[in-house]
Parts: sequence; C-alpha cells; structure tokens
Amino acid sequence: MPFRVEPDPSLKDVLAGADRPLAGIWVCSASGLVAEICAGAGFDWLFIDAEHSPNGPASVLDQLQAVRGYPVVPVVRPPANDPVLIKQYLDVGAQTLIIPMVHTAEEARAAVAAVRYPPHGIRGVGSALARSARWNRIPDYLRRASETITLIVQIESEQAVANAADIAAVDGVDGVFIGPSDLAASMDVIGQQAHPDVVAAVEATIATVKAAGKYVGVNAFAETEARRYMAAGADFVGVGADVALLARGTEALAARFTGDAGTDGTGPDKNVPASY
Repeated sequence: MPFRVEPDPSLKDVLAGADRPLAGIWVCSASGLVAEICAGAGFDWLFIDAEHSPNGPASVLDQLQAVRGYPVVPVVRPPANDPVLIKQYLDVGAQTLIIPMVHTAEEARAAVAAVRYPPHGIRGVGSALARSARWNRIPDYLRRASETITLIVQIESEQAVANAADIAAVDGVDGVFIGPSDLAASMDVIGQQAHPDVVAAVEATIATVKAAGKYVGVNAFAETEARRYMAAGADFVGVGADVALLARGTEALAARFTGDAGTDGTGPDKNVPASY
C-alpha cells in the first residue's frame, strides 16, 4: 500500500502562529549543499531565488529536497510572473512562491490564477507526475492544493507602491514582499536602498498592506534597516544572502593577510555596505 503523506506547512501557516517577525536568508548559489548549510543555521525561512541566480526547476528541486529535514520554510522566487514557469516550480514542490515585479492588481490576479487549478485558475493538472502531490500520495491534492500554497507578490516599483492597496486586496494574494533595491532604481536613486524617500515608501507600503489584512515582508540586508522595518510591522524580512556572506567574509579574511582595502567593513566598492 502506498505511503500517504500530508503537505508541509507553507509560509502563511508559520506566519499565522508567529509571535515575532520571521528572519530569512537568500540562497542564490544554486547549491543543495549550501542550502542545507543555511537551513540548519536557525533562520525561519529560506529564500531560494531563480530570478537573479543560476537556478532552474531541477536545481530548485535539489534544494527543496536538501532542506526538507530542517525546521525552516523554503520560499521560491520564479524568474517571472509567467504561468508556465510558476506551474513548473509548483510541480517540483515549491509551496511558497514570491512572484517578482507585480505592479498592478491585474498582474496580481494573473499570479493567483497561475497557482490555482480550474475553475478558479489556469494551473495545468499534472499531480500524478509531480512532487507537489507526492505523485498522488497526498490525499485529495487537487481539491486541497490552493490550501497548501502561499502566494506572495513582490512590490518593487513606484507604480506598485501607488497600487499597493489594490494589489493587497486581491483575493488569493496571501502577502506582499517589498524589494527596496528595484524600488530605489524606479525612484531614480539606484543603489540607495536607505535613501529617505525609499524608506518612506517601504514603510508606507508596510502600513497599507497590513491595513488590508495581508502579510508583508521586505528585503533588508543592513541590520539597522531590517530592525526598523520589523518595528514598522513587517512580518518577515530577508536579512542576508549566502553569496553575499561568502563574498564579504572571504574579502575580510584575505584583507587580514594581504593588507588590501576592505578591512573597514565594506566590499571593494566603498559605497556598498558589507551586508549587501
């Protein structure tokens, strides 16, 4: 008789029981080994990125399998708000998705449709072939699938900030994740995530999304900003990345033995904080 299984918790399940903001780390190395190391570090959630990293469905699958034995919630970001790509990442077992570059409520509704089966959406049915349903070992998966998925849409432009209330109000959107880097670029202060106008826009968006009764997260690798956004009401915050930690850590170690610049806590570009 086949082994019946139940779905793992997704991010909304963990957020519902949290008594503090959840801290997460990006995994951009496309390495199952590195993902497992990060999964055991004590973070609440793990951000497996396929937008700016050399990840695809196969490498994301490897990382999902590598971290499953740890008490951390894996979150996957596909490269685009594309129903075909979203279907692939869902089918390899991603249960929490962050969809990048969602600027309007219409685009948010498209993301919702992509994660839901008909008649409520357009997700293709392949549960018998897919890890998402454990090859039909999760009882009644097709009916229950939307319950097992957390959908987060990413606000990272001035247009999206202006539309934040409408985006957050979309049925099926569980939360919003704010990206200050692209937001700063759209505000013509590229590379200045801590610019007062960017910070004000982030805090205003946090308040708007919270007022809509949805979860809100933000990316903030600088500790002062991370703690500021947590105090402002952010439910989950990305506080670092595997590749950034490796880059800054190796630079600092090399500098101690070679005497090169960088020992003041910055990277090779003095305008870039070490935690970015």
